[in-house]
Amino acid sequence: MEFFDVINSRRTVREFKDEIIPEEILEKIIDAAFKAPTNDHMRDWHFMIIRDKTITAKLLDIIPKGISEEDMEALIKDWGLNDSVQQECYRNAVPKQYRMLFDASAVIIPLIKQKTDILHPENISHLNGFASIWCSIENIFLSAAAEGYGCNLRIPLGNEAEYARDVLGFPSDYLMPCFIGIGRPESGIAPVKQKEINIKERIHWDKY
Repeated sequence: MEFFDVINSRRTVREFKDEIIPEEILEKIIDAAFKAPTNDHMRDWHFMIIRDKTITAKLLDIIPKGISEEDMEALIKDWGLNDSVQQECYRNAVPKQYRMLFDASAVIIPLIKQKTDILHPENISHLNGFASIWCSIENIFLSAAAEGYGCNLRIPLGNEAEYARDVLGFPSDYLMPCFIGIGRPESGIAPVKQKEINIKERIHWDKY
């Protein structure tokens, strides 16, 4: 697949076929993650790949399995989601947070070694390592798309990351930025409408 075809075809996927991803494909995708730019040239990252559904179920047990319409409307109000397209994106995504990970062929857990206090940085440079791991996550999404797979992402809420540490046993000095679900997209799922962006209005030549 051509590079810009990959860019244009990448979509967040929350419904998957029941299909096993070959180990060599998962390794190829993680290898692409390590090609991302890194702030200190060390790429002190690890990636856990969870395929055992028993472990997946335990890992995700802390994530709500749904949301009532009343709570959904309260969330939209509390988060100040005033745009109608944005609201529909959240209405589609929030109820699927558990199933989109449980039904995935695998759950990928990126890990980054904490060298600064990311949640309380002294300056923006202390976030360089955190920025790097997100570059690697984008490589995962794009390489998955190139192989015909799709991904979704959940940033841990509350104590979900510490719960994941207890379940998976990763070291205390490593930070988990997100859960990633990966699998073959289910057929016939209509894409969620996204906000249309006119790039000519967003590009500023030489000055704002």
